[in-house]
Order: sequence, then structure tokens, then C-alpha cells
Amino acid sequence: MPLVAENNHSLVQAARRHDAQAWSALLKQHQLSLYAYVAELTHNREVALDVVQETFANAVRHIATLRDDAKFSSWLFGIAHQRCVQQFRRKRRHEEFFAETDEAADDFPDAEIDDPRDTLIRAERSEAFFALVEKLPVAQRSALLLHVLEDFSIEEIAAITAAPVGTVKSRLHHAKRTLRKLVEDHS
Repeated sequence: MPLVAENNHSLVQAARRHDAQAWSALLKQHQLSLYAYVAELTHNREVALDVVQETFANAVRHIATLRDDAKFSSWLFGIAHQRCVQQFRRKRRHEEFFAETDEAADDFPDAEIDDPRDTLIRAERSEAFFALVEKLPVAQRSALLLHVLEDFSIEEIAAITAAPVGTVKSRLHHAKRTLRKLVEDHS
């Protein structure tokens, strides 16, 4: 793990010096997890792609504001989170901005396919679970996705969402409790 952290630190240092190869490596390192997080929040693939692109553009412009290079990932997710908040505010003003997309299309098919019935059952369960996650309030859903899917600590989530640590803990607690209840009701 220290080697990865050290490599990430050197990439951030090079990015501060406007090294295009360093930015390219950082983009490759973070784009998939960032896209997955934003896509889960926005439920719109095109918007998610735009937010990820805007996030990296903002990161390039504002790299000087990053105080601790070791926190580049949480800083980057914080930028993406703020872009999502801006999107949600626009959505309230312009409901048609967010059109439902077909989430069934899979852009990343598995190289090896098991028994098609097993694959279908897993997909249905996953789809049903994420449909329940969608019912959570945005703040709770965001905290849960960052903690469970992206493996950020509570402190990092607090930095990303600009919320106190206690608020993040509360959001996670309520999200888990609500999700548990939704799963029981769904069964």
C-alpha cells in the first residue's frame, strides 16, 4: 500500500507542475470509480460523464488549492460531489434536465459468462437492491455509496461532502437502517 500512496504522491506532485502524463495517469486511476459514484447519484450516464469531465477540468485549474497530496482522491471526489449538488439544484429548476436512461444496458460485459440463469438472477438482485438504494435521500445515498462502494473513511466522506463527521455518521446510520427496512419490506 505505501508504494501506491508514494506513486500517487509523485503523480500529484508532477500534476502540480502541469505534467500532462501525470494528469493522464491520475485520470486513468480515478475515472472509473468517480464515474460509478456520480452515475449512481445522478442516474444519467451522459450527465455522469459530463460531471467527471468537469471534475477533472476543475482539478487541473485548482490543483494549487490541494493542501495534502495524500488526500487527492477525496479532494477529487469532493469536487465531483459539489458538481452533483449543482446538477441537483439545476434539476429542481428544470425537471426535464434529467431524463431517465436505460440502466439495463451494460457497457462493461464480463469476459467469461457463467450459466445465463445465474447471471440473470444476480443482475435482477443487483438491480432490485440498487432500486432500493435509489429510494434513500440523496445525502444518505451519497454517504453510503462513498463508504461502501468507494471505501472512503468517514473523515474522507466528511471532507468530500463538506459535512461534519457526526453528520456523516448519522447519514450512514440512517441510510443503513432505512435500507434494512426497505429490504425487509421488499422480501
